[in-house]
Amino acid sequence: MITITCMGAAGTVTGSNYLIEDSRGKKILLDCGLFQGGKQTEWRNWADWGFDPREINTLLLTHAHIDHSGRIPKLVKDGFHGKIITSPPTVELCEIMLLDSGHVQEMEAEWQTRKSKRKGNKKSLQALYTLEDAQESLRYLSPVERDQIIDIEPGMRARFRNAGHILGSSIIELWIEDAGTEIKIVFSGDIGKNSQLIVKDPSVIEDADYLFIESTYGNRLHRSFEDSEVELLEAIEYATSNNEKVVIPAFAVERTQEILYILGEFQRDGSLPDIPIYLDSPLAIKATEIFRKNKKYYDEEAMAIVNQGFDPFDMPNLKFTLTTEESMAINKREGPAIVIAGSGMCTAGRIKHHLKHNVWRPGASIVIVGFQAMGTTGRRIVDGEKRVRLFGEDIAVAAKVFTIGGFSAHADQKGLLEWAGHFAESKPQVFVTHGEPTASETLATRIKEDLNMEAYVPRLRESLILEPKRMTSTMAAPEAAPADLRQVMGDTIISLEKELEAARKRLAERSGVIRESDIDRLKEIEEDLRMILP
Repeated sequence: MITITCMGAAGTVTGSNYLIEDSRGKKILLDCGLFQGGKQTEWRNWADWGFDPREINTLLLTHAHIDHSGRIPKLVKDGFHGKIITSPPTVELCEIMLLDSGHVQEMEAEWQTRKSKRKGNKKSLQALYTLEDAQESLRYLSPVERDQIIDIEPGMRARFRNAGHILGSSIIELWIEDAGTEIKIVFSGDIGKNSQLIVKDPSVIEDADYLFIESTYGNRLHRSFEDSEVELLEAIEYATSNNEKVVIPAFAVERTQEILYILGEFQRDGSLPDIPIYLDSPLAIKATEIFRKNKKYYDEEAMAIVNQGFDPFDMPNLKFTLTTEESMAINKREGPAIVIAGSGMCTAGRIKHHLKHNVWRPGASIVIVGFQAMGTTGRRIVDGEKRVRLFGEDIAVAAKVFTIGGFSAHADQKGLLEWAGHFAESKPQVFVTHGEPTASETLATRIKEDLNMEAYVPRLRESLILEPKRMTSTMAAPEAAPADLRQVMGDTIISLEKELEAARKRLAERSGVIRESDIDRLKEIEEDLRMILP
């Protein structure tokens, strides 16, 4: 009997974390990501693990994005001293991303402590983990090349395959011996779309007993890449014609490099206006250097640019701004410019300053090129809210917002179904995770109807008991937030309870069509309160 418990990325896009246990009691983890998307979600990073990190000898890591890797330092801090197996580019990217995350955690704890003390609370809030914790965690990273089967534990073998999502991203095939038989489980990680920039297409896998598949865009289709390029040029031309800036929130890894790649193509074909381009993210600058070093992972199109003597991530008017002073100078400069900064969901980092200076300007362009989780500033902008709160100030959204889905590093619904369709002959039991509830349920329905495979959407902390072609489920009791966090989150709990009451009242009184977003938000509030309060 094999038990897999969804410790994260169930009912949400972030916090990817699976606990895998065989019949002998041997436990391993797959992914260990941060929950992201506002206070109501992020408190889960502080909750009890639901297992003892000291009992885990192996962690398999699909890729470096923080929603898959960002709790590794806390895992080590809490007692894990095993091996973290992943691809070589992922090791390099984690070395910069986890250190950056450690710094962010320290700064966030300081800010929360000051805020709490202003309300009369004397207790200081400790960081989830520190820069020193992050540094310590790096020594457990162990690189393996893709496409080779490796022994990870007695009776357990694994193989990393290309996921086509970001540099180094992997699908993981896992074989576990159980009662004289071998069960094969495939974890998609984050699946990229075919013909994506820079990286090669996702590997085709055809056989499994069980399949865990992501569903970030399980209910959506992307615009074509060509249409997205046209829309990006429109956003640039709109702001340039108004003598204003183009502000692009972008994830430091992959999305930033894709935008630079596209702008480089525009520059070479003469369609890009002669304006400054600022990459205003020290993390993204370091990540770009890692991309430059790892050319063997490029696809044919990217290598063709290299072979023509061009750097895919450079152009004459590109400026890297490392220091705070250089970043501040961008908003003091008059005239049009393109500004690329993190974080990608507008929840932290330099992008918040650029939004504060530009989101209220009618002639500016805000270009959203990545997924925006529920509760984030980026999601509020995408959803058309007229004001967003930045640094304690409500600021009008008057800039023109361009939401460009065609640059996504995730496969859309069509791409996910095409990739899953390769399993049609082996017909695995499919578990749909890593998506908001509507996206996961929609994809599960399509898998059942289009591919004739059983599909199930697990809940957070639900344990799935796997046997050859047979599955049962148990649901663990939800974990309450730690007492010290609950003290700091008192206002959040009260706010959630008020919002829940108001949402129920609106739904009860509304006549006609009820928006799915209202129902989704109601479910999210109820789930958050259920997880926070015992």
